[in-house]
Amino acid sequence: MDIRKIRRLIELLEDSDVTEIEIAEGEESVRITRGAPAAAQVPAPAPVQPAPSHQAPQAPAAGSEAPAAEEETGIKVEAPMVGTFYRASSPESEPFVREGDRVNVGDTLCIIEAMKLFNEIESEYSGRVKKILAENAQPVEYGEPLFLIEPDG
Repeated sequence: MDIRKIRRLIELLEDSDVTEIEIAEGEESVRITRGAPAAAQVPAPAPVQPAPSHQAPQAPAAGSEAPAAEEETGIKVEAPMVGTFYRASSPESEPFVREGDRVNVGDTLCIIEAMKLFNEIESEYSGRVKKILAENAQPVEYGEPLFLIEPDG
């Protein structure tokens, strides 16, 4: 199933009163649910991420500002769904991409497992992987930044 279709379904679900939708295409199917379970997961990552950023400015401010400004340059590739982020197709396999690798439109960046389905996340941009923002085998939320790509200029 095309990731763009899944994104569109998520957007439609968010803009309506519907709380769950399931679509099947051939052997592939996707179920998107909105409600208490997803909302319960959202607050957990939020306190974890701001805590280091609050500590960093108290340390040497000049040193921590330069990397933050550097991270902001480039295009953020965000998670199109809630699930578990994997950098490789299996624990024994090499990661799809590493920091510094060049990617083209359509190259696989990672896999997100959602409801026992493994969804390949492809790059929509050509450029260099500047930073990998998500941790392997960790849960990610819809819209959470996964990669920072410096586009071809």
